[in-house]
Amino acid sequence: MIRYYNDSITYRLREKRRIARWVKAIAEAEGYTAGDINYIFCSSEVHRKMNIDFVGHDYFTDIITFDYSDRKGSRMVAGDVFIDVETVADNARIYGTTKTNEMHRIIAHGVLHLCGQKDKSPKDEKQMHRKEDKYLKLLTQM
Repeated sequence: MIRYYNDSITYRLREKRRIARWVKAIAEAEGYTAGDINYIFCSSEVHRKMNIDFVGHDYFTDIITFDYSDRKGSRMVAGDVFIDVETVADNARIYGTTKTNEMHRIIAHGVLHLCGQKDKSPKDEKQMHRKEDKYLKLLTQM
């Protein structure tokens, strides 16, 4: 089940049911079943503290994914995806896109991480962007 929560902010994701169908479709296209995936929208300060406490990085980032997937056994992906709404908005301005489009990109990014997609090397990052673009196109068809 795909769920959405707010932590320390007021944020309203539009078309939650459509987005949930899309997240499930991404997982399926990657060869997995979507289990319990929680998207938690939060402030930059909450997100940065999590980044320091859990990842060991002292900077702002748009997403932190806690992966609880069983990709080998049941092939079910699950996890908590924390999204910094403020950084997503900043990135939308930087990349010249809408806040909604950038949020959708980050939502796809989170489920792709749960499916095992990495983004630390330039090659992996390029592949991640290609997949995000592919799935953003899929969303327009849903």
